[in-house]
Amino acid sequence: MRRLSLVALLAVSGLALGAQDIQSWARRLEARGVSVSAGLWEVGSGKVLERHREDLALIPASTTKVVSTYALLKTLKPDSTIDTEIWGDLKDGVVQGDLTFKGDGDPLLTSERIWLIAQSLKRLGVQRITGSIRLDQSAFDSQREPPGWENTSTDTLPPVLPLSVNFNRDEAGRLVADPERQSREIIQRTLQEAGIAIEGRANFEGRPNGLGAPRKLMAWTSPPLRALVLDINKWSNNFMVEMLVRRYGAGSWSRGVQRIQGFYRSVFGLGPEDIHITDGSGLSKENRLSARTLAIILRGAYHDFEVGPEFVSSLKIIGGEPWRLKIKDPNLTRRVRVKSGHLDQVNSLCGYVQRLDGEVRVFAIVLNGPCHDEDIWEQVSRWAN
Repeated sequence: MRRLSLVALLAVSGLALGAQDIQSWARRLEARGVSVSAGLWEVGSGKVLERHREDLALIPASTTKVVSTYALLKTLKPDSTIDTEIWGDLKDGVVQGDLTFKGDGDPLLTSERIWLIAQSLKRLGVQRITGSIRLDQSAFDSQREPPGWENTSTDTLPPVLPLSVNFNRDEAGRLVADPERQSREIIQRTLQEAGIAIEGRANFEGRPNGLGAPRKLMAWTSPPLRALVLDINKWSNNFMVEMLVRRYGAGSWSRGVQRIQGFYRSVFGLGPEDIHITDGSGLSKENRLSARTLAIILRGAYHDFEVGPEFVSSLKIIGGEPWRLKIKDPNLTRRVRVKSGHLDQVNSLCGYVQRLDGEVRVFAIVLNGPCHDEDIWEQVSRWAN
């Protein structure tokens, strides 16, 4: 893969257009105790147009997902999928012993998809299971959460297990205390409703004569990565991206994060001091990113013919989504594509803005301190109009 230099991606010299405006805006925020890293760049040349401490690394919140999802798309490719395997000893319609679901990190294994799996098992001729439903969670290591979540709300994210049904949340969207039990119960209930009897007899200590070893009966394939990334960035789904980062690291959060950092070091020349992250979602307050680092990645993605269209389309479109437009400036409708971030004392926004003359620009704003969405959109609206 061809290495792209920082200088080629974002020019750091030149006169800023309207510098007084951005400086006045930033000074007002700093007077309130808010740290500011912000900038606006031409998407074509990378020339900096406006900036304020664009190299200052701050807590980025969910704009971290820009870093993780682009790396995933570029290295794994948009059409890549994840298989959940179903194993058992099937003979004459009967599974002797347990039916095992082996997870490998599909983040979108929902009740509806379990129903489809049940229908596929019926087509294979499965009528009865003498044992129980067993979950194989061996694809991930035993770490329950990545570093940096010590100061994050404990009810923010459920355990990230390689086989997880319904994001490990109940029907009301609440975290469940025992996600493996919930997944097993949903699978068992769905199979029974499909007409597959589950007897739940104890496993055989050994394999009696006439019984074969379990074999892979089928594999359920996830939606392609491009669809998963779209859900992640549109809805800022923390669970899904952390599931993919763990899988990216062969079951390890730390290896997944290191692989993301290695990608940016080799492709963009961004070192660990630039991509300082401990997770993929942005929940960690140990993460640090600057506006300039975010803009480098956004501009690189915009010009990436291979995966750029999938990445750009995954961002939220102001005025173009199935929810009410929070920003009341009608001139922004369908002219701003963004990833936002929110934590206590953190507001961030980065993406692309199309001016009224049709020119597209890259921007990033990261605020740490007593700040609000309105503080960011004041500046974005000026850049757009």
